[in-house]
Amino acid sequence: MPTVVHELDDNAWGRWEAFVHHHPQASFFHRAGWKRVIENSFGHRTHYLYAERGGVIQGILPLARYRSLLFGNGLISNACCMGGGPLANDDDAYRALDGAAIDLMKRSGAAYIEYRQPVRRHPDWSCRDDLYATFERSMPADEEAALKQIPRKQRAVVRKAMQSGLVDEFDTDVDRLHALYAVNVRNLGTPVFSKRYFRNLKIEFGQDCDILTVCHQGRPLSSVLSFYFRDRVMPYYTGSLDRARTVGSNDFMYWRLMRRAIERGYAVFDFGRSKVDTGPYAFKKNWGFTPEPVAHEFLMRAGESMPEINPLNPKYRLFIAMWRRLPLAVANLVGPHIVRNIA
Repeated sequence: MPTVVHELDDNAWGRWEAFVHHHPQASFFHRAGWKRVIENSFGHRTHYLYAERGGVIQGILPLARYRSLLFGNGLISNACCMGGGPLANDDDAYRALDGAAIDLMKRSGAAYIEYRQPVRRHPDWSCRDDLYATFERSMPADEEAALKQIPRKQRAVVRKAMQSGLVDEFDTDVDRLHALYAVNVRNLGTPVFSKRYFRNLKIEFGQDCDILTVCHQGRPLSSVLSFYFRDRVMPYYTGSLDRARTVGSNDFMYWRLMRRAIERGYAVFDFGRSKVDTGPYAFKKNWGFTPEPVAHEFLMRAGESMPEINPLNPKYRLFIAMWRRLPLAVANLVGPHIVRNIA
């Protein structure tokens, strides 16, 4: 039977989610809910493609269209995410999805297609696999065994933080997280996501998306929004005050997230993606996690060059330096209008 590609609609929503649920290589970033989150948070057009044969979905490809004079013009799978590239049962479905994406690039005028995934599938496409790395490992149910996974020096930091009078609690709204997150990203020179984006994540993914906040003497110091998928917990967006370092609030937060996840039946701690040789990259290695590369594959239109949309790009250096000096209120007001075009 021929393989036919369609765009996701409400009638196929449940079948898409079932495919993600059963495919062994699927990730949280393949979930259909990202379509609504991206559209409702940023106003971008999405093209969630699925390959079907004999009435059965054989592959999926979530694409979002990002257009900006400053940050480029691309079809990205999957935007806002560290993964979510094409996922299929066989080569025919992969080829059909690639063909549909290329046709969409030609029709839409996009300059490139970008796939984000653990390994590259297209040796003839341009690829960056030296910019980002992911970190994950299993979590022993026994607390002492879990502590021994952490290298000795970092383990001492965690034990000290456990004695610092810190309290962790789950939040029902995004207010404390967003306030802490906004401080962090402004200090890094990065525009902040809107509070609406975080609210949409909570609304869309429900119990599969929660927020853990750590307080000291009644004051919130650290907060993390995490995703849950199959057997894993993934801390994804975090924020903290400078004072958090003095009492080990961030270390305590990740430790408590691990323990709470184990109590709920999760077995893998997915520390997510970090840029190679940055502070977060070193932090995760200090916890004993081993970095694994993430492949960003690009197919460019003729005459176009591969985009370099990351803070390490020298052309953004002046912008980053300026952004760090902005008053927080100004950064929070302007940032969401800029960051909506950064995938």
